[in-house]
Amino acid sequence: MSLKYAIIGTGAIGGYYGGMLAQAGQEVHFLFNSDYGYVKQNGLRVDSVKGNFHLDNLLAYNNTADMPACDVVLVCLKSTNNYLLKDLLPPLLHNDTLVILIQNGLGLEEDLQSEFPDLNIAGGLAFICSNKVSEGYIAHLDYGKLSMGLYSRNGLNTLKLVCEDMLNAGIESVLVDLEPARWMKLVWNIPYNGITVVLNTTTDKLMNTPCSKELLYEIMLEVIRGGNRVGEGRFSISESYATQMLEMTEVMTPYSPSMKLDFDNCRPLEIDYIYSRPIRVAAKAGFDMAKISMLEKQLRFIQAQY
Repeated sequence: MSLKYAIIGTGAIGGYYGGMLAQAGQEVHFLFNSDYGYVKQNGLRVDSVKGNFHLDNLLAYNNTADMPACDVVLVCLKSTNNYLLKDLLPPLLHNDTLVILIQNGLGLEEDLQSEFPDLNIAGGLAFICSNKVSEGYIAHLDYGKLSMGLYSRNGLNTLKLVCEDMLNAGIESVLVDLEPARWMKLVWNIPYNGITVVLNTTTDKLMNTPCSKELLYEIMLEVIRGGNRVGEGRFSISESYATQMLEMTEVMTPYSPSMKLDFDNCRPLEIDYIYSRPIRVAAKAGFDMAKISMLEKQLRFIQAQY
């Protein structure tokens, strides 16, 4: 079975994964915003550590009303724009469409399911260093693994086919249990996104300074312990995972995480799903994320200044 894909949000993530699928011969329909006119004329450029490529004559749109219903919709928007999904998604859906939220944070699938009760939903976790450089130009710097887990009751067979398509396109892809996977992704996202903003720095400088490296580790442990309290009886994340994340980042290409790039460009920060939601969920389970709560308040102060 050949799947028809739609990409909502053709930026650093959607441009890379969607571009790789299209390059491998899959039918992929891309939604663009400000880049639409440029891409229609010039195509999409992806410079990747796995090999550069350029897509000419890609299926580009600036309105989902003009797009066909698809089997799979990859939502690669920043979560600050999820309020748009109630209008963006309906033209793309048929009875069995699977929507995969390739976004950072916790509670994303739950909120979308409440908006679309009968929708097949999965979550995607991108372990990738990728940036949008300019109009129609994506730079893939490092990594690229995509982990996906089903949230809704139905859609597993389609998700397995998506995983196969990703692998065939050269993307490392695995199926995972979504709830612990979301928490494990937060072990990296919460400290690095927030602290690069608060200290106005990059990952390599944080790793090369003992006091900031220690702070990263302490926050990682707080995420793990909060997640384990929430998942008690269902899953458990080893505290050694924090050390693994530090070791991975030490050899990573120097990088500004997505929240740091949003800060640099005075865009809204993804505070709600990456910070506020995990803090509330952990508190409900009886665990106080004190350091992360402080980081959340600092980020809200910084955002309020612009």
